[in-house]
Amino acid sequence: MNDWLGRAAPDLETIEQMALATIGELPPQFAEPARSIILRVEDFAPDDVLDEMSIESPFDLTGLYDGIPMTEKSVMDVVDRPDVIWLFRRPILDEWAERGDVSLGQLVAHVMVHELAHHFGWSDEEIAEIDRWWE
Repeated sequence: MNDWLGRAAPDLETIEQMALATIGELPPQFAEPARSIILRVEDFAPDDVLDEMSIESPFDLTGLYDGIPMTEKSVMDVVDRPDVIWLFRRPILDEWAERGDVSLGQLVAHVMVHELAHHFGWSDEEIAEIDRWWE
């Protein structure tokens, strides 16, 4: 019997709420600046983004940071666009189903932390301190 009968996959808003919960669980020195990043959740990355990154399958990209990392910003910079983190629902759901060893919330948090790492310029050690999803 199919356990999914009558159920629907989590929608864009559910994934967004999971990502926002991740921000709320960050250490205070990161949580506030992370709230200033625009969060976009879509089913898939736009074709032009996939083409630019030479990614053939839209299922191969779960998240993307679009902005200038804090470690590279200067007060002299002219800001031409806001920092954005994109999460892509369908690839996240596919990875979650294939893995079977983490909750969807854990996987969304992992992708979110990875994209935040690009923004904050975190080292692998700093990511490991924040992203404890493997435990």
